[in-house]
Amino acid sequence: MMFWYDHDVSGWGWFAMSASMILFWALIITAAVLLFRALNRAPEHTHMHGGPSPEQLLAERFARGDIDEEEYQRRLAALRSSGPFTKH
Repeated sequence: MMFWYDHDVSGWGWFAMSASMILFWALIITAAVLLFRALNRAPEHTHMHGGPSPEQLLAERFARGDIDEEEYQRRLAALRSSGPFTKH
């Protein structure tokens, strides 16, 4: 029974217990916030999109008025007859 009666906690002991409890809860909350952010992050794509396709660029030029309808149709037919566009 000696252990229970002879060990009073001094002022520094209370301070250390209070500080460690605050630190403990701060770590738990920080871990929860970081986990929440990691789970809600949008997935990163491993490949970059090469930009608009040649047909989209041609359509944009036609929409801006850089080329007329005849030239648009001629170039569109040329693009489609050459097969799919592949980037090396």
